Amino acid sequence: MNERILNVTGMTCADCAHHIEKALQAVPELAKVAVSYPKREVRVRSAHPLTLAQLNEALPRNYRLVEPAVAEAAPTATTKPSAVDKVLGALGGLLKQPRSTSNDASGASPAPLRIAVIGSGGAAMAGAIKAAESGAQVTLIERGTIGGTCVNVGCVPSKIMIRAAHVAHVRRTSPFDDGIAACAPAVDRTRLLAQQQARVDELRHEKYEAILEANPNIELVRGEARFKDSHRLSVNLTDGGEREVAFDRCLIATGASAAVPPITGLKDTPYWTSTEALVTDAIPERLAVIGSSVVAVELAQAFARLGSQVTILARSTLFFHEDPAIGEAVTAAFRAEGIEVWEQTQATQASYQEGAFVLATNHGELRADRLLIATGRSPNTRSLALGNAGVSLDERGAIVVDQAMRTSAADIYAAGDCTSQPQFVYVAAAAGTRAAVNMTGGDATLDLDTVPAVVFTDPQVATIGYSEAEAHHDGIETDSRTLTLDNVPRALVNFDTHGFIKLVAEASTGRLIGVQAVAPEAGEIIQTAALAIRAGMTVRDLADQLFPYLTMVEGLKLAAQTFHKDVKQLSCCAG
Repeated sequence: MNERILNVTGMTCADCAHHIEKALQAVPELAKVAVSYPKREVRVRSAHPLTLAQLNEALPRNYRLVEPAVAEAAPTATTKPSAVDKVLGALGGLLKQPRSTSNDASGASPAPLRIAVIGSGGAAMAGAIKAAESGAQVTLIERGTIGGTCVNVGCVPSKIMIRAAHVAHVRRTSPFDDGIAACAPAVDRTRLLAQQQARVDELRHEKYEAILEANPNIELVRGEARFKDSHRLSVNLTDGGEREVAFDRCLIATGASAAVPPITGLKDTPYWTSTEALVTDAIPERLAVIGSSVVAVELAQAFARLGSQVTILARSTLFFHEDPAIGEAVTAAFRAEGIEVWEQTQATQASYQEGAFVLATNHGELRADRLLIATGRSPNTRSLALGNAGVSLDERGAIVVDQAMRTSAADIYAAGDCTSQPQFVYVAAAAGTRAAVNMTGGDATLDLDTVPAVVFTDPQVATIGYSEAEAHHDGIETDSRTLTLDNVPRALVNFDTHGFIKLVAEASTGRLIGVQAVAPEAGEIIQTAALAIRAGMTVRDLADQLFPYLTMVEGLKLAAQTFHKDVKQLSCCAG
């Protein structure tokens, strides 16, 4: 009989040991298999010698058997597994600590799993933290500012600017002007920007930089990474020089950047993307916005409320991918505020002359002091040399991943905006966490069937699940109802009834499958709808629930009641 003792990488708990043992027991040639989580080792006995490749082929790809000599060199003294290791093994990994450095009887200490993370935004940080918690040694590589898009040039600064613009708007005009005198606000953009950036700096430090500094299992490397092969990165260091980073697993979380359309002459002008728009210290007198989706409409309204004369150029209509009623409602709201919306408009040429932009369009010429390009975002994948590692991309240049965030390369994972997943930071963070679980021996997937989306215009836009058109495309017969906000008591007492809540149900069962809302607090409504859809509730179930009176979310109950009764004939708080 041939007996061997091998070390294991990727094993983070006693459950891992059980999975490894079960997988190896399925190999007919093995007469005996014993796996020790505390020692991170496997003992196998067979009638004939088996190669490492044969043994590893039987294992889930999160685990790998290696010869003891491959592990880190150990001190000369030998010790038995610690009491903590024994307790961890007995509890099945319910408690997690960094990988043990205790030596086994042979004097060898198994090396911790080496994980490289490219990026430092929502997906990258979530993945790095989770992997470090599981005992991996993480090398996080960032070529630019720590924190990625969301905290630095995306969600956080844009929502601060939008909130400031909202305050300016309600001081200028509100439904209560007859009783509370309106006044024209004096907007000091320089001071607003300082306040905005101070909060950005604070959150970046607390939620990113300080966490990295305090975690001994995460090493920060500043530089730009590219793949040499499927288990090595070459990093051009920011301070000069080059470093090779070898890894057992890798998480790509490089995010996305603003996409720029091929408009003649545009590249020779000082146009803005959202990055430049959010850090401008002056509000332009005239602003042109090319785009019709989230970033375009959010920033267009913010600049208009802070004092710009804004014109939006929409290739089709606003929110043309959504239910048509959404675009119609937002367009009407914008035009009521003095924002011009040019529909079915394409810019064919751009120039910058004497301090002004000149745009040639199919609807005539447009002049503006500033031009914002907000036509979507493209994955940051071009500089990674992904072909060297065998990582596949889709037609947009996004990394193709499965529900476990695995790419086409066995030990490489990806999460966030650089992938084909929805471009929301909460999706990115959830994907990064699950990728880390899978990289360290676990089994986690990301269910994207019910992803809520919110656009922070006024009124807000929020959606979840199917629209009618999407359901019909998938062969689902629907029944739907639209409730205008003049039927919602909260909207009535706010004297703000612009908008609607629409419910889409499966016709045969009454099961709720989609919700679209245009309302002042649509973002606060939509998560309740998401939970109802995930729970498989019917519209009658939803109609029978108790909702607090004089809340906007009560509109969901009222919309559900319209499937079976006329809500105009109900008392204001009727159940």
